[in-house]
This record gives sequence, structure tokens and C-alpha cells, in this order.
Amino acid sequence: MRRLGKSTLEFDRPPSVLSHGAVGGKKEAEGPLGSQFDQTFGDTTLQKDSWEKAEAQLQREAVSIALNKAGLKPEEVDFILAGDLLNQCISSTFGLMDFQIPFLGQYGACSTMAQTLLMASILVESGAAGKALAVTSSHFCSAERQFRLPLEYGGQRSPTAQWTATAAGCVLVGVGGRIKVRKGLAGRVQDLGVTDPANMGAAMAPGAAHSIFQFLEDTHTRPEDYDGIFTGDLGLVGSRLLYQCLDANGVDLRPVHQDCGLLLYHRERQDVHGGGSGCGCSAGVLCGHLLRRMEKGELKNILFCATGALMSPTSQQQGLAIPGICHVVQLTAK
Repeated sequence: MRRLGKSTLEFDRPPSVLSHGAVGGKKEAEGPLGSQFDQTFGDTTLQKDSWEKAEAQLQREAVSIALNKAGLKPEEVDFILAGDLLNQCISSTFGLMDFQIPFLGQYGACSTMAQTLLMASILVESGAAGKALAVTSSHFCSAERQFRLPLEYGGQRSPTAQWTATAAGCVLVGVGGRIKVRKGLAGRVQDLGVTDPANMGAAMAPGAAHSIFQFLEDTHTRPEDYDGIFTGDLGLVGSRLLYQCLDANGVDLRPVHQDCGLLLYHRERQDVHGGGSGCGCSAGVLCGHLLRRMEKGELKNILFCATGALMSPTSQQQGLAIPGICHVVQLTAK
């Protein structure tokens, strides 16, 4: 691989998407992409005795689906890269330990799907891995308990608040598939002083603008060179702010941009306010929707730009602002 410009990596022997799996909960099944999930659950406890165990099961199911589609056993995979929103990424560690695949935990908040996909691609391109799994998840109830208020409090949600997806996505990366990972950019942390945990879109929009602009600069491309540019989960507010940030730099993203947080749900009908969020949001949209469209030939060249708000309960309690980040992965299909 080689570096283009300041921040972008180009793969000389592009790794491939060999298979993918997407699972979701009841609300995701009722959304516009519900039929495109490999598996959905009407009971978001997944018959477990805690929300955290249910989220771990989401990851376990997504990995199993990806392995089954590829006809592989866990021992045939060299690495698994995984993360989630919970402290110490417990959904990933508890959910995936039974596979006994060499594990590299990742934390990028809601950008984790792009981060794990980029890192898995680097491992395969470098020869360190023949096959690597990239997986992440989120769960509405476990995230609310950690970052906001337990559900039994019945707290009101502000108009800018987004709904954390109960979903997981997994991509198996290797050599020889039709969908290629061509380029990737690891984002830089951006902090413009947003402190409202109920407005994740505003916190993440600067990171998305910075990474997308840098990728276009590095590759000497324009938005219209792509069939679609898909951001992670900026939602309604963050998408509008993204346009404003890029307009100031002479880039109009509107004709080709869509946001995973606005694709996953019927925003008004399902009462998700600003849209969807959470690691599982962009993961579910990528693995259940976008990769399927690429397999059908409907999309041939896209940018997947998952965004993350790098906050924690501790930083919020100490009154710190919410930094944002965005990682970019270019996917192409013959």
C-alpha cells in the first residue's frame, strides 16, 4: 500500500469483502431497510437476562452469519477486530470469545465499523492476515443506561436526539471477492466545543467534513466521481451542518450524500427524532443494505464514512466537550 497526500492509504492489491452479516432488533425490522437484514429479533432481550448480554449476542449472530455465508470455520480466520459503545467494549469481548479467533479490540464510538474495516484491510493487504473479520454493534437500552438515563426513568428526548440502533454488522475481509476496499483514511479528532450529549450530529459533523474534504484532496476527486457518499450517523442536524462545513470549502455533497442515520428508520413515523445512531447504525446499513446494492451492481464506487462521538460517562460528568471523528473507506465493485 502507499500513501496519497496527507492521510489516505491506497491498496496496491485491494482486499475484498468475502461475506457480510447484518442483524437487527424490532425497530430496525420495522424500518425501510428491515427486509435487508439477515436476521431480526422481535424481542430485543434476545432471551438474555440483561441488555448487555443481548448486545453481545447480536455480535455473535452477525459473525456466525458472515462465516456461514463464506463456508468458513472460526479457526480459518486469522483476526477479528471488534468494538462497541460500552465500557471496555464488553459486548465484543463477551460476545466473541467463544470463537477463539485472535482478537483486537477497537474503539471508535459510532465510527467503529469503518475503523475495523480499515484495520482488517490493512492486515490483509500487508500479508499479516489471510482473512479478518470486522464487526461492531450497539443496543438502544444498553447505551441509554450507560450514557443517558435508565429507560425506567422515562426521561424526555430532545428534538435533536438520535435513536441508538439495536443492531450489529460484520464484514469478512480477504482476497478474491468482487467488492474491493480500494482506499482508506483514518480521521483526526475534531473538537469544536459541542457539549450536548443529545446532539451527537453536531459533535460529529466537523470530523466528517474534515475527513471527507481531506480524502477528496488526497485523491484529486470530486463528490460526483462517486455513486454515493454515506456518512455514519449524523442524522438530520449533523447532515445539515456537514453541508455547511463543506460549502465553506467549495464542496457540494448534497447530490451524492446519504446518511445511515436517516436511512435506517422512518424518522417521523418511528419517532426517532434526529435519526439513528450507534455503532450498529452504520454497520447495519453497510452490511444489510449498501453491500447488497453493490453485489447487485446498483452501486459501483462509494465512500463509507462512519462517524463517532468520542465521549464517555466520565468526560460528560466532568463537563468536557464531545470530540468527533470520521474514518473513510472507498469500496468498489466490478
